[in-house]
Amino acid sequence: MTRHSRPTQRYAQDVLVDTAWLARHGTDPNIRVLEASEDLELYGGGHVPGALQLDSRRDLWDPVVRDFLSPEAFAALMGRLGITPQTTVVLYGDKSNWWATYAYWFLKYNGHEHVRLVNGGRQKLIADGFDFTPLVPEVVTTPYPVGRRDERLRAYRDEVREHIPVVREGAGAMVDVRSPDEYAGRVTHMPEYPQEGVLRGGHIPGAANIPWAMAVRYDGTFKPVEQLRRLYEEAGITPAKTVVTYCRIAERSSHTWFVLTELLGYPSVRNYDGSWTEWGNAVGVPIEKSGI
Repeated sequence: MTRHSRPTQRYAQDVLVDTAWLARHGTDPNIRVLEASEDLELYGGGHVPGALQLDSRRDLWDPVVRDFLSPEAFAALMGRLGITPQTTVVLYGDKSNWWATYAYWFLKYNGHEHVRLVNGGRQKLIADGFDFTPLVPEVVTTPYPVGRRDERLRAYRDEVREHIPVVREGAGAMVDVRSPDEYAGRVTHMPEYPQEGVLRGGHIPGAANIPWAMAVRYDGTFKPVEQLRRLYEEAGITPAKTVVTYCRIAERSSHTWFVLTELLGYPSVRNYDGSWTEWGNAVGVPIEKSGI
């Protein structure tokens, strides 16, 4: 280290594991590895030994009401996966972990304390030559108590609306993590993704556009803490503000929530899971467009 160099700063929370750690500990009895990928066929073609598949749409969403499954159903799900409150859940997935961070946020929202993320997800595991298997492990179901949700992590539509003047006053911030074209209102969904019935394009007034993928490197791993801090603070997203993140259906915004909360240590960040599919269809809420 030179005289004028600064030591590399650490992430705020010790929540990331690398592929070498996973190779050593993935089958430990107090560890449960879950693959949460967007492409559900990847798991069947090969996955981390001992890992179970988590389908966020099927497993985490209520089948009738547009909401999450109930706390009772969540406890039953964890039991079926062989997870206890003392189990450390290790998540990984495709596309730089965007669905894996959604599952991470959801587990934290439902009160599960011990959660880790494989830095870089599937693409880093493949690049590092990790040995995958098609074998699905047997699971011994476990009791899991019904817990309480941490509503500090979730934002609802009316709360977001009330947050707009807070943003304008400078005490709060909002991060739209979608693509620039989605943010501007030129399109209402990502290219080659299904149109989910959003009637209006644009963004929530006052939101800054910082696409989620700006937080990761080419190999899917997170950028160093100094780069991450600069990325958000230069856009006015600082730790002193209450922050709301959103995207289209909350999977990409969970990734940004993870960066701000777990890696940078921001004390007050809430993920708006209704996101643009709710806001873009809601009656009586304001939107902004740009560059059109």
